[in-house]
Amino acid sequence: MSNTFKQLSRGSNFFLLAGPCVIEGEEMAYDTGRRIADICNRLDIPFAFKGSYRKANRSRLDSFTGIGDLEALRILKGVGSELGVPVVTDIHTAQEADMAADFVDIIQIPAFLCRQTDLLIAAARTGKAVNVKKGQFLAPESMRFAVEKVRAVGNDDVAVTERGTTFGYGDLIVDFRGVPQMQDACHCPVIVDCTHSLQQPNTAGGVTGGRPELIETIARAAVATGADGLFMETHPDPSVAKSDGANMLRLDLLEPLLERLVAIRQVINEFK
Repeated sequence: MSNTFKQLSRGSNFFLLAGPCVIEGEEMAYDTGRRIADICNRLDIPFAFKGSYRKANRSRLDSFTGIGDLEALRILKGVGSELGVPVVTDIHTAQEADMAADFVDIIQIPAFLCRQTDLLIAAARTGKAVNVKKGQFLAPESMRFAVEKVRAVGNDDVAVTERGTTFGYGDLIVDFRGVPQMQDACHCPVIVDCTHSLQQPNTAGGVTGGRPELIETIARAAVATGADGLFMETHPDPSVAKSDGANMLRLDLLEPLLERLVAIRQVINEFK
């Protein structure tokens, strides 16, 4: 079994899972990965490159879903190999687990699917690290049952991610009490998704909206409440992104944001 999250959790800093929402092509993926890696190396932030090889949970039939599964997975693996960092991607069915495991280090379970027992077990049985996103409908303490399913097949390389709770029909809210609550209940790293937490789903036009101007607010609160890791989707130009552009961080804003977050973490560490 892997120990990816133990490696990412080394040291006193938070770790970062970051990259574009979906792999749109080779050049953009490599350029984005290199830029994030350079920043993280300078700031001593453990980093895993994130990209979806396919987007399955789209509102509209005509939404972009990907460039092809194996091509996108090949690019993900290539970025990770060049940069020497783990890579993470989502799966949507149990049948996808073994395919993805040939290319990535961390298999991510989407929030809507976090209670799917066969999906969790299939991901765990690959021996790869498993990141389970908390359902928008679940209490933080309930995530321990998802973690128990992963551990039941002998895989202890697991983390959980807070990504907001449904608030009415078209908004999400983050309850930061959930960070220590999940740490206590799950006994594993807790990550806060700073970009999906700001989605505005189920818009009348069928395209998810977002509040990217509040990404730093969510990220600061996550670090202040002791999150082990942060998850951020970033893109060189979110206005032309093929998926989730409305809530991604523009890539040139990442470095100054991470500098401020590292400073906050250093202050928090002084009071531990």
